[in-house]
Amino acid sequence: MTVQPLSLPLQDRHAAGEALAERIQPAPGTIVLALPRGGVPVALPIAQALNAPLDVMVVRKLGVPDQPELAAGAIAAGGARVINPDTGAAVDTETLRRIERHEGRELVRRERMFRAGRMPLMLGGRRAILVDDGAATGATMSAAIQAARAMGAARVVVALPVASPETARHLQALADELICLATPEPFLAVAPWYRHFGQVDDATVVRLLAQTVAASSDATSVPADAVNAPTSSTGAVGGPV
Repeated sequence: MTVQPLSLPLQDRHAAGEALAERIQPAPGTIVLALPRGGVPVALPIAQALNAPLDVMVVRKLGVPDQPELAAGAIAAGGARVINPDTGAAVDTETLRRIERHEGRELVRRERMFRAGRMPLMLGGRRAILVDDGAATGATMSAAIQAARAMGAARVVVALPVASPETARHLQALADELICLATPEPFLAVAPWYRHFGQVDDATVVRLLAQTVAASSDATSVPADAVNAPTSSTGAVGGPV
């Protein structure tokens, strides 16, 4: 794990991405995957600095009923599924299945919207750099790591501006490499560690992704159905989420 000291709070997501880009070594066959929506402005300067294609890794949190911001787990493309052994255990099986079905439909809808007709990029044999604007519980990033491995990524790197210390340790164990600018304490949420942390809307995600279309011309595409189809190689895992 590479944790670099940095002055906090960070200016904004773009500045955070520039700082991360300075700490990531270029390598052939790299694809940058942003967790939308907040991860996209962070990932864009990384992809530009590495001259690498940018795509999204859409992950949906499985919110606890009546407390939707509290994650019972998360799902990602390819059938990746992470269930929090603590909060997830408090939700009955049928309710969790209902939430998962709903979020699964939303995941597919968002993938289509964000890519605007473009096909997903093939990860087989490539280095996948997963980027978000921070990680408090790590549920969504854990699912993203599972999905990237199921899609055949040869190496999975997680790049985060900030994360809680416990989450950083958990993600370090799941990924091949974790690059995190800061792991401050106490860590209750991502937003306080930024000066400017406004909402990122869908239109912004689509626009930023469109800026990198030319750079993605060296990456091979695969049918969307192949990426979204559930696989037997992923399943629930424990640990903090």
